[in-house]
Amino acid sequence: MKILQLHSNFIEYRPIEKEISSAEDVDKRIYRLEDLVVLFTCVEKGDTIETAYKAIDEVKEFLNKVKVNRILIYPYAHLSSELAEPSEALKILEEMGVYASKLGIEAYRAPFGWCKEFSISVKGHPLAEQFKSIVLGGGKTGKGEVISKALEAEEKIVSHWFILKPDGSMVPVEEFDFAGHENLRKFAAYEISKSRAAQQTPPHVILMRKLELADYEDASDPGNFRWYPKGNLIKSLIEEFVTEKVIAYGALKVETPIMYDLEHPALANYLHRFPARQYIVKSEDKELFLRFSACFGQFLMLHDAQISYRHLPLKIYELTHYSFRREKSGELAGLRRLRAFTMPDCHALCADMEQAKEEAIKRFKLSMETLEGIGLTREDYELAIRFTKDFYAANRDFIVSLVSLFGKPALVEMWDERFFYFVLKWEFNFVDNLDKASALSTDQIDIENAERYGITYVDEKGEKKYPLILHCSPSGAIERDIYALLEKAYKIQKTGGTPMLPLWLSPTQVRIVPVSENFYNEAEKMAEEISKRRIRADWDDRPLTMQKKIREAEMEWIPYIVVIGQEEVSTGMLAVRDRRLRGERKIRRMRLEELIDEIRKETEDKPFKPLTLPMALSKRPRFYG
Repeated sequence: MKILQLHSNFIEYRPIEKEISSAEDVDKRIYRLEDLVVLFTCVEKGDTIETAYKAIDEVKEFLNKVKVNRILIYPYAHLSSELAEPSEALKILEEMGVYASKLGIEAYRAPFGWCKEFSISVKGHPLAEQFKSIVLGGGKTGKGEVISKALEAEEKIVSHWFILKPDGSMVPVEEFDFAGHENLRKFAAYEISKSRAAQQTPPHVILMRKLELADYEDASDPGNFRWYPKGNLIKSLIEEFVTEKVIAYGALKVETPIMYDLEHPALANYLHRFPARQYIVKSEDKELFLRFSACFGQFLMLHDAQISYRHLPLKIYELTHYSFRREKSGELAGLRRLRAFTMPDCHALCADMEQAKEEAIKRFKLSMETLEGIGLTREDYELAIRFTKDFYAANRDFIVSLVSLFGKPALVEMWDERFFYFVLKWEFNFVDNLDKASALSTDQIDIENAERYGITYVDEKGEKKYPLILHCSPSGAIERDIYALLEKAYKIQKTGGTPMLPLWLSPTQVRIVPVSENFYNEAEKMAEEISKRRIRADWDDRPLTMQKKIREAEMEWIPYIVVIGQEEVSTGMLAVRDRRLRGERKIRRMRLEELIDEIRKETEDKPFKPLTLPMALSKRPRFYG
């Protein structure tokens, strides 16, 4: 059963026409209810009366929290493609209403089987919108998809939400004053709602196509992308940058397989401790699953290694091409949520909790530095920390230290008991232009998997011990980093600024525009000279007006546009359009060597790769439009 739960000021609805012959009898008039919780409810195959009872029990807890005692059960088939038969769905919806009334709830039902129009006003607090999956059993679905027990637990888990301030005070989320923290308010509302479905096309999808970076691949499974030369360049640059950061941190770089035996004892057990859906591949007499992280291969490798306490903390790293998760099709949304992604994955073996906490702080700082290097500041993302009540009681100072390092209030999700293999997990989450959030950097303190995989180290006394394991991605999925950069650029554009990518990631850093064909030779020579200095330059030899060439360069977000004509050739002083500046200051007079030095200085600590497109624009294919 799927429920979209909305704490509402009011709802008005009117039955229009019957959609099925067995629709309930009802007057075709306007119905209005005020100060209530609306339950948009989808009954699925396999749901039973017990599912109805469980759903209402969970709603009852919520009603007590928000001090409301009125509900409307509103049939809503659009939340799932696995619908129960109409007669069975109606019986379950009726039972929900009856059971709610027995619990003392003022319960109403919208008519089943009707096409209805409605208007609704939802309250503005973070708890007002929540999405629930009510599940009783587990295992495989009818289509053979493996659903991990952790994923089911994640959908059923009861969470307590707070805002933790840098000074250590923790406030229930419904009591926190979000003034000055609008992004945090949006993030909290998104997380608490648990609704991940994409209703609109995110702005970054339009931009990734327009800039010829990436696009959907219709011939593949949804959520798998094609990357054009410019997008591949940006992606590979970020991959190299993140890898350099992790190696400098001290990690050992390895490579592991992308598929594993579903029946392997350690793997099958871990599969059910990780909240993700799998791709299943059959080979001969085996069923294999495509990895959703580098954990499997790295843990099997560490199981076979000889490790001493002197080696700890031992850091091991892989950049996965690719990791796979079978996200629900309705949740797929461009580069924000996809099924095949590139994940930098760094684990650390630690001797005990004190060493784990010390190492976690280093990795927290590493993640902030990594995102900043990519082009995202602390103002661009929010911190979420998730932990058990017992872990918080024993490690409060450590948790507060993370928020203090972050320097802004953080969203806290606290659990009464541990459902997963970790006792603490934190994430940096980007909130986009549709108020959807996506995790970037993350780390976890894992207390289970060393024993599950038989990973041991020899301590000072010569005895074998199980280490704790930290799971960190300092950047998150590379595709999501690009998504965040594009969404950030769109936000800047909406507020009147100039959208652009960081200089080191711009596919073309300098565009040479000759004023006429008479200066084609000079333009080509200048582009070649700049390119020799590890700067990506091209030149526009297309039969267009100079003004149109400049306009198209602006639309491509080219950071520097150099117009070259007789004056520039004679004096050596170039007219350079600097995208970062506005108005009259946008045109700068400078010599070629000054321009080269400026770009080299700004990008000196970043990787460089050439763009695999011809330098002359007339020789380039177009991948969009």
